[in-house]
Amino acid sequence: MTATNRYDVSQLVEAQHQPGSRGRVLRNLLDISGKRLMDEVEASEQKRALQEILTQYTEGHRFKSADIRRMHTLWLGEIYEWAGRYRQVNLSKGHFPFAAAARIPDLMNKFEKGPLRQFTPCRFKTHLEVVHALAVVHTELVLIHPFREGNGRIARMLAIVMAAQAGLPPLDFGFLQGGKKRAYFSAVQAGMDYDYTLMEKIFIDVIEKTLKQHR
Repeated sequence: MTATNRYDVSQLVEAQHQPGSRGRVLRNLLDISGKRLMDEVEASEQKRALQEILTQYTEGHRFKSADIRRMHTLWLGEIYEWAGRYRQVNLSKGHFPFAAAARIPDLMNKFEKGPLRQFTPCRFKTHLEVVHALAVVHTELVLIHPFREGNGRIARMLAIVMAAQAGLPPLDFGFLQGGKKRAYFSAVQAGMDYDYTLMEKIFIDVIEKTLKQHR
């Protein structure tokens, strides 16, 4: 019998891809192997989950790390076995590494005791305070990247709920394409040095465009 390396993550379901997907779709409960179909299913489930989340978390709710996990389960629980669980594989984007998997439980605990406690519920007196709260919480959650999939989207969902606590309509992130998407990632990277000014500018744009649509 061949000994199994206890540090080998290849046997983890979250590290595997769906057979027949050519490495483009993660192993899932729906046996979906087409990326376009999976994108559609995830988007549809995200819309449903967001509606539930907006009704379940009140304007006075202070978020905890368990809430973030629950939101992830509400969204992807019917699609992936590991939904709502912290990832066990290391992830990076290009040459930029997100937090090491082994550090995630501790980082999420600090995230709860720090930004989540400080900035939720998101009920501040000035527009700039709201923008700062959204920027800090969003950046820190994306940097931790606690889940195998859907981190940016779960961070945007949390921002939408926080914005609702501040009396804003559901934020529209649809314009973050092309150059704007590159600027967004630069803003995330700047957060490594606790610099949130770039992300604040992005949220100012998001809020302005959202408000224009609701006038």
